[in-house]
Parts: sequence; structure tokens; C-alpha cells
Amino acid sequence: MPLPPLEDPSEPGRRARALAKVLPFSAFLGSTLIAFNAAQLATVALRPFSPRAFNGFGRWGADTWWGWCVRLAQRLHGTHIVVTGDPVPAEETALVLANHQQMADITFLMMFARSKRRLGEMRWFVKDQLKWVPGVGWGLYLLGSVFVKRDWAADRTGIERTFARFRRDRLPVWLLLFPEGTRLTPAKLERSRAWAREHGVEPLEHLLAPRPRGFVGSMIGLREQLDAVYDVTIGYENGVPTLRQFALGYVNRAHLHVRRFPVADLPSGEAELTRWLIDRFREKDALLAGFYADGRFDEARVAASRAVPSPSGA
Repeated sequence: MPLPPLEDPSEPGRRARALAKVLPFSAFLGSTLIAFNAAQLATVALRPFSPRAFNGFGRWGADTWWGWCVRLAQRLHGTHIVVTGDPVPAEETALVLANHQQMADITFLMMFARSKRRLGEMRWFVKDQLKWVPGVGWGLYLLGSVFVKRDWAADRTGIERTFARFRRDRLPVWLLLFPEGTRLTPAKLERSRAWAREHGVEPLEHLLAPRPRGFVGSMIGLREQLDAVYDVTIGYENGVPTLRQFALGYVNRAHLHVRRFPVADLPSGEAELTRWLIDRFREKDALLAGFYADGRFDEARVAASRAVPSPSGA
């Protein structure tokens, strides 16, 4: 079952001190984000003449502003990540798959990206409505993130156009995809498990069943450009934090277990890629079961999960 939400500290004094510490920096980040939006918009005029200059400024701006967010959390609260699993080289072009529990997931993934010198190259699959939001939404739109309406027929053309630009401009990217399609809640998990049972698929205990179209479309559209696929499993110790709780320093550590798959080792057909993704989520489910039981990610559980045959239709 999903980890429960993280509780705020019970002491009023601690909450007040945390808020007082964070407010000045929040004002700084908010104002500078709008300034970066304005600068991004001004550089749009460069795109027809020098895509390299336009993209370079966007990467620099993202690396700078997101880097401030990461460094402030590290210095104010000692926030950090514990990374286990496969070694990951710096500066690869990759598709990053992760489980999704709360918006704080993104900030910890940013820490991981910065450690691999890929923070400015992060791009996202984002809800379409977000592109109208000043600050974060405008910035992601101008960076060239992938905006989706969760309707493949409506989204496909836009996704293919974005991928074509990545290929044309030879952009190095870390493209982040949450295959579950939404944040995990107990109600969503129960609906997902009921769907699985109805379709003869083994229900997952700690994750929603993955939606394969975004992953399959990314592999088909970007395969020649990618070095690897990273399968990241995010675990929290005492409850799932919100973005507000992350900013206030109520959580200062997350565990990331990373498995790196060279693109050359992945299948190429749509059905085979779908099967591959489902198998990874079965393994992630076993990893999370071990983490919640023992406080650590245990590869032995993954090996055990591989040894159990999937029911027909899984």
C-alpha cells in the first residue's frame, strides 16, 4: 500500500522557524523565475537563426534556477539523496522512468540530475494545463517539455513534433516520464488493482499499473538519440512529503534506487517494449516492498520477483 503522507512537526516553534527561514528565499526564487521567463521569451527571436544559441540559453537558465533550488535545500536543511543500484555515467542522454508519489519527487530527481551534470537538460512529460501557469509552466514550455492531455489521439502529433525538434537540434536531454500517469493515492491504487484483476493481470501492491504509450512513443521517437533508460525507484522513510514540506525542510532525505539499461539492450517492437515496462514495474514493486519492510532497497527481492512467472495477460 502507499506510504502515508508525511506529518508536519507538532511543535509550533519549529514550524514558525522553518517558515521564517524559507520566506526570503522563496521570494527570491519567485521573482527570479519570472525574470528568467522574460529572458527566455526574448531569446525566442534567436530560434530561426540559431537554434543552438536559443537552446543553450534555455539549458543555462534551467541549470541556474533549478540549481539554486537544489543548493538552497541542501544548505538550509541538509537535504540530500541516498543513491543505490547501478553506476550512472555523467552527461548521458537518457529517458528517466520513476514512480510518482508527490511533487517532491521532482525535486529529489533534480538533485540526482545535478549530480550527473544534467540538470539543465531535464525535460518533462507535463499536464497540458500547466503551460499557462506563469513561472514554472511558461519556463517548461519555452524549454520544450512535452505537454500532454492524457489522450493519445490528441497528444501524439505534439509529442512527435517535440521529438522531431530534439532530433533536428541534436539536443542532449534527460526526459523524465512517470509511467503511472498520475500521483499515487490509496483510491487510485485500489482502482488500478481492480482493473488488473478484471484483465487477468497481477495487481501491484505499491504502484499503479504503468501506462505504456508514453514510454513506447519515447523509445520509438528518440531511440537513436538515447544512450540509456534509467529506472528510478523513489523511497521515503517516514511518509510522503509534499512540495511545501520539502521547501520547509520537514524531509531532508530520499532514497533513489537506479537501474541503468543501455538502449541497445532494449527490445524494439511496441508489444515487447510494453512487456519490458510491465516487468520493470513488477520489479519496482518488489523493491518498494523490501524498502518499506527493511528501510533499504534489496536487489534480492528483485531477483525473486523475476523468478515468479507472470499470470497470463500480465
